[in-house]
Amino acid sequence: MDKLIVIVPVTVFFLIMLWYVEAYRLFRPEGIPAVLPVLPDGTELITNTPRYSLTRLDKKIILILTLVYGIVAFTLLGDMDAPQSVREYSANEVSVFDFGTEQDVEKIMYFTSLHTGEYTIEVSDDGESWEKLGTMTQKFNKLFKWLSPEEVEGFKARYIRISADARMDLAELAFVAYDGSTIIPDHDSADNALFDEQHIVPERQTYMNSSYFDEIYHPRTALEHIKEVTPYEISHPPLGKIIMSLGIRMFGMTPFGWRFMGTAFGVAMVPILYVLLKLMFGCTPAVAAGTFLFTFDFMHFVQTRIATIDTYAVFFIMVSFLFMFLFTRQHPDETSLKSRLIPLGLSGTFWGIGCASKWTVIYAGAGLGLIWLLYWICRGVYLKKQDRLKALTKELCGNIIFCIFFFVIVPLSIYYMSYYPYGAAAGMHGIGTFFKKEYFDIVWENQQFMWGYHSDLVAEHPYASRWYHWLIDARPILYFLDYIDGSTKSAFGAFSNPMLCWTGLFAMLCMFWRAIRLRDWRAGMISIGYLSSLLPWVLVTRLTFAYHYFPCILFIAMAVCYVFTIICQKVKNWRPWLLSICVPAGALFIMFYPVLTGIPFSKWYTSTFLRWFPGAWPF
Repeated sequence: MDKLIVIVPVTVFFLIMLWYVEAYRLFRPEGIPAVLPVLPDGTELITNTPRYSLTRLDKKIILILTLVYGIVAFTLLGDMDAPQSVREYSANEVSVFDFGTEQDVEKIMYFTSLHTGEYTIEVSDDGESWEKLGTMTQKFNKLFKWLSPEEVEGFKARYIRISADARMDLAELAFVAYDGSTIIPDHDSADNALFDEQHIVPERQTYMNSSYFDEIYHPRTALEHIKEVTPYEISHPPLGKIIMSLGIRMFGMTPFGWRFMGTAFGVAMVPILYVLLKLMFGCTPAVAAGTFLFTFDFMHFVQTRIATIDTYAVFFIMVSFLFMFLFTRQHPDETSLKSRLIPLGLSGTFWGIGCASKWTVIYAGAGLGLIWLLYWICRGVYLKKQDRLKALTKELCGNIIFCIFFFVIVPLSIYYMSYYPYGAAAGMHGIGTFFKKEYFDIVWENQQFMWGYHSDLVAEHPYASRWYHWLIDARPILYFLDYIDGSTKSAFGAFSNPMLCWTGLFAMLCMFWRAIRLRDWRAGMISIGYLSSLLPWVLVTRLTFAYHYFPCILFIAMAVCYVFTIICQKVKNWRPWLLSICVPAGALFIMFYPVLTGIPFSKWYTSTFLRWFPGAWPF
């Protein structure tokens, strides 16, 4: 069986390689264009890109893909019920509970909220002499989870006393009897919040009712922004958590609430990517296939369902590249100044929003800048051939001023204003907050902290991986693992669909070749976008994970779509070509669905059929 586990992925990989060897003859050029980025007749390669628009069929495909994915993405996302009211404990504050008579308690369950510390649990038969039973910890990595102190099991008592050693918020407390019911003691009105939601006390902690992985940081920060509390997690800019807080405001501090906005953005990626691919390539079958591959990619599915900020980074990278492409395809001699500058300004604005969500978007900014530079080099060659260098100087200077505003001033303003929750936590409110020295100091100090944190981070993690692992899906990151019984477990992690990842590896090599040898502008944009998201991680020596490859998956899908487009243009019977990639990709999504969602499933199935890289794929 172990040999079969190895044979399956190796076979799939070589079938994809043979697919590309056969496909190579389809897009092998008959001749190489001139070295300069213009055609022999003086036409610019960039702005000579055909103009495509959405058809009625495209709109139907977009609707179907978005609806289907939306249903799949929001299914089993997380519980919509979780304790909302909290008991606010101050340091050394005590609560005493009286059951009236001695009760048999099997275990204690409690749901943690903001702040950290420890509760001491004591029991008594008479309410005067007390015996320590154990402790309930509320650590930073255990917030917004249902917990049960392991040392507190199977006891009898009439009185229970809870003592807090620090300022903490406790959301719910349950004394569970052996029959599974909860025993509600007499309590003071101050403790009402601890027993007002007993109907949602679960049997055990799961990813559906509790936070997992980095959800201990980002949803907590989102709630702290809502409550105007000084945030604990300050290693990333605030905007991603501010966006996340919108879901919490709508659905409460519940797993569904703190995951909602990320999943919604993941769903929104589907129509936006389709539009981008359609504008670039125009071939509806290829565009539909490329969008399908990205839609049901494992990384896209899993990463947008966890409440972290990577989703927003990838979303705004996608949008900023969409508008940059729209800018490059506008011919200055045939379009108005307004129609050219609007997409360029929107590209810079959305890039700025992304930077205020996560620093990794800055890497994409280098790619956008290179695309802009190459555009003007090509424009310069074109105008030089027409002896219009004065027009070039005027256009370029005006565009530089425009870009300084929309790629520097606007992003910096968005970034600076995104720290408003930090100012509110310090007691500053209103528009005047942004002009206070105290506010500026808060922002500047956080930049220094983030730089030191990310540049000096030294840590180890069992599921860490390096950039060269990401290229072949060699090391997923395990987000959740729970052995329910001897034959069943719940587990899921982040990695890419092998059909997209491995196919995309060859497709990206094709893009490099077309960009360099054929001066293919669309292939060049895809290559630049991919490399700008990958190369910085080659130089990074700190801890890295598979999800850092998420932005690259976007450009891999674009590269595969381009190859599909070439096939559709050159092969009369193109359907088997596209189906040979898309059908296995969809089948793999269904096959791996248990380890993408965490639904309880057979250990035998996940360990036998889904562990393609023994010792590396931790399912």
